This record gives sequence, C-alpha cells and structure tokens, in this order.
Amino acid sequence: MYRTCGKVLGVAAVLAATGLLSACGDNDSTASSTPTLSTTASSAVSAPSTPSASAPASSSLPQPEPPPSQETTPERPAPAPAPSQQDTSSLADKDRKFLDSLKAQGINPASPDIALSIGAYVCQGVAAGASEADLSTFVNAMAGSDPSFDPAKMPVEQAGKIYIDTAKQTYCQ
Repeated sequence: MYRTCGKVLGVAAVLAATGLLSACGDNDSTASSTPTLSTTASSAVSAPSTPSASAPASSSLPQPEPPPSQETTPERPAPAPAPSQQDTSSLADKDRKFLDSLKAQGINPASPDIALSIGAYVCQGVAAGASEADLSTFVNAMAGSDPSFDPAKMPVEQAGKIYIDTAKQTYCQ
C-alpha cells in the first residue's frame, strides 16, 4: 500500500510539473505585425504649430512619406568638388613630389591622406612581392572610393594605373 501511494504521489507531481512547464511555453511573446520606422523629427515637422479644434486627433501622427520618384534620385551622387588649395606644407618632400606628380597626370584627391595611403599601399605591396594584378585590384578600389574621383573624366582602371606607376617612380624610392 505504501508503494502504491508513493507511485500515485510521484505521478501527480510529474503531471503538475508538466502542466506548469507547458503553460510557460506558450508562444504569445512573438511579434505578430511588422513594425514601421518613423522618426520623431518628421512628426514634429509635420505637426501643425497651433492645434485647431477642427483637426482630428490622428493628424498629429506621422504620415508615411511617398516613395522617391525615379527622376529625382540620381544613379550615382555627383563627385565632390576639387578643393581649391590644400595645405601640403607639413608634408615631406617625397610626399609633395608624389602628390604633384599625380596632379600633373589629372588626379586630384579629395585629401592628401587618401593619395598618400594609396602610395604607401603600393610601396608595401611592391616590397612584399605582390603581383601587378593584385596591386591593381586594390588600388583601383581605393582610387574609385575617393570622393573627388569622377568616372566621367577617366576610368578607374586608368586612375589605378597612374597611382601604381607614380608611386613606383616617386614614392617608393
């Protein structure tokens, strides 16, 4: 009799624990709708400056913005204007010589740091024995990411070749 009572109490405890744990496993905590992004600045701009009594309460909610038209969205942003004069007085002679040589070949980087980092990369690649194809792949990418680079003036491959040749002749010495 003691064995039966213990078994019944054990089964009852297991059933109670199972019921308790299965109640905690409900999947109601997941999101059921897709959230929309909105900013508080857009709602502050679109809200009227003086509340009117005739305006409904929902008018202060941010309205969805219309999708941009195909005509106003440029395919690629315009390149940054070339700086009129950059201060190169604190640069070393070989840095200035490299920048002047690039400028003479039609490359005007947005910042001297961009051109100097590309030149340093070329010199490191040459010292490490990198192939011309490996160098040109990365140099083309760096040259094309310069904000002042204009693909209408020259192809990125030509700009990369100018960087590599100029760095080898003037900067890696």
